[in-house]
Amino acid sequence: MPAEPRQPPPTPPRVLIVDDDPGQRSLLDSFLRGQGFEIVLADSGERALELLSAGKFDMMISDVRMPGLSGLETLRRVRQQFAALPVLLVTAYADIREAVVAMRDGALNYLAKPIDLDELLATVRQATGIAETTPLRFAAEKKLPANIIAQSPLTAALFQQVSLIAPSETRVFITGESGTGKEVVADVIHAWSARANGPLIKVNCAAIPETLLESELFGHEKGSFTGATAQRIGRFEEADGGTIFLDEIAEMSPALQAKILRVTQDGRFQRIGSNREIRTNARILAASNRNLEDEVKHGRFREDLYYRLNVVELNLPPLRERREDILPLTNLFVAELARNRTRLAEATVMCLQNYAWPGNVRELRNAIERAVLLSQSELILPEHLPAKLREAAKLSAPVPLADTQQLDEMERDAILQALRQHKSNRTETAKALGISRRALLYKLQRLRQQGFQFE
Repeated sequence: MPAEPRQPPPTPPRVLIVDDDPGQRSLLDSFLRGQGFEIVLADSGERALELLSAGKFDMMISDVRMPGLSGLETLRRVRQQFAALPVLLVTAYADIREAVVAMRDGALNYLAKPIDLDELLATVRQATGIAETTPLRFAAEKKLPANIIAQSPLTAALFQQVSLIAPSETRVFITGESGTGKEVVADVIHAWSARANGPLIKVNCAAIPETLLESELFGHEKGSFTGATAQRIGRFEEADGGTIFLDEIAEMSPALQAKILRVTQDGRFQRIGSNREIRTNARILAASNRNLEDEVKHGRFREDLYYRLNVVELNLPPLRERREDILPLTNLFVAELARNRTRLAEATVMCLQNYAWPGNVRELRNAIERAVLLSQSELILPEHLPAKLREAAKLSAPVPLADTQQLDEMERDAILQALRQHKSNRTETAKALGISRRALLYKLQRLRQQGFQFE
């Protein structure tokens, strides 16, 4: 029998991305291209209309706020010429009312910034007819540095997301409680980016007096203020061609926030005491342990800067939500701090596992450093740990199996009820439950595996 003719491989869906922000375009481009889509970029509504007239597209993704033709006006013109083209809008929270109105003008849907990549992919797949069951592709597996532990599903999922974000040029906002390891995540983003051979400059905005922070970031000229005995190069200038990490950015004054906004917009700044503009090609990573949405609502942080920095958000779960990491982290710290082959007593392990770790990884490292110093043998006992850890172990009696099952059922019911109350909005549901969004997604994944259905 003659061989059946080979079928040509399916043509990947062609998606037009429209955004005036290079960082946002870079993120969407690298992410969707990595998922198998053909991507074409436009930096304005006008350019988008030209490209649509010149070729066939399966979908358009457009920002709402752009100079020239806004995303809403671009949508209206697209509807006049390409009535069937699916259009997805990307919008800041402040624009959501406009986005809802735009859906009446024919928008497929809208996504709020910072973009949830899982939600984005699901929407694009649905609009272009790609099966929802197609697994999410991650960037080529990268080896984590030896000092990073990712045993828990939450931590592993976080670094999978980092592998998708790092190759782009987009700005990243890293959130999480104090001591969770935001600086470590910034290290990995830089190491896995195309800028890895460039500098990684770190600035802790909370550790530098406000009067000196502007000079630290932008530099100054000789004689520009009392004590300026020589010219100083700022950190943004040093970071040119690399990455700058602004930790605890919520501590900045409103005046300094305005200057940071300009750097995020066009990479331009001036040293103190100079009229000459300097350009920097530095990728900006920012972090805070505060809720910047609340800071914006109370007028303590600029809304425009928040949305500029928060193109994509990475939330680090607290250590109490990733208990699988506690013992591997402990062993890492023991190996680093102990001079001999030190091991943990079984009761010590119980103390470490039963404690809530409000200070997260930083508190764990301090506790192990203390234990190593106090231990006079190769065995770390509970008595070498801080007293609060020993008390936590006493209060944490083993839970009977029947009670454990009942607790699981109560957690499940609480999650499903919160989902219904917040109309399946994952972010609002996580806030209502008092857990991180990533922890909620992990719990929902387990419920799906158990056969529960929800939107």
